Amino acid sequence: MSFCAHCVKGVTHEGTPQGKWEDIAGVNTYVATPSGDYPKDKAILFLTDVFGPQLINAQLLADDFAANGFKVFAPDYLHGDPVPPDALNPGSGFDLMKWFPNHTQEKTRPSLDKVIAALKEQGITVFGATGYCFGGRYVFDLAFDNVIQASVVSHPSLLQVPADLEKYISTSKAPLLINSCTVDSQFPPESQAKADELFGDDKFAPGYKREYFDGCTHGFAVRGDMSDPKVKAGKEGAFKSAVDWFIAKL
Repeated sequence: MSFCAHCVKGVTHEGTPQGKWEDIAGVNTYVATPSGDYPKDKAILFLTDVFGPQLINAQLLADDFAANGFKVFAPDYLHGDPVPPDALNPGSGFDLMKWFPNHTQEKTRPSLDKVIAALKEQGITVFGATGYCFGGRYVFDLAFDNVIQASVVSHPSLLQVPADLEKYISTSKAPLLINSCTVDSQFPPESQAKADELFGDDKFAPGYKREYFDGCTHGFAVRGDMSDPKVKAGKEGAFKSAVDWFIAKL
């Protein structure tokens, strides 16, 4: 498994996060809560890219989901050691492949399981998950185990195609939305086409949809340059499609 150069490229967004950090089962978690009434038995798991929930972009997105009526939990499954935001700076030279061995699935998945178990004890019984890049891998893993009831992945990384797609079909009951784009070595056009071939035309009974955002690059849905009209439209479109998916499927 490997990453691509675009996994550590992008733009830091501006805004004031509204959520709060909470310790959930020993895992530092960014929690965004709707201002109005919301279903207390449902939650969105926000599974971040390698920059973790510490990146303001992720916090603002989590807040946006909360503004649409879902309580959102973004666990720091990177154990306080995300890729630093200055890695986004041109010429930073951050070595992602040196970072990765300390953040494999074996080392990071247990934190997710702890948070989910704690949330179930709080009365949450229905989970949706939205994963970006690195987090997309975990959406698939949670769907394999049928921990979640609705899946959204945006430019997922670390998937094995077609093996993971075939496993999803054979094991998961969670409807799947994929937000894809033009330039993405992690989930390239041939992988996008394979997903359509395997899941499309109602072949996957729980539900499947793939959105495609032209002119966008891997990372656009969370780290896109909002000064680029196509990227702005892609980021906003991916967010809207995710909200609509959760409203329909959760």
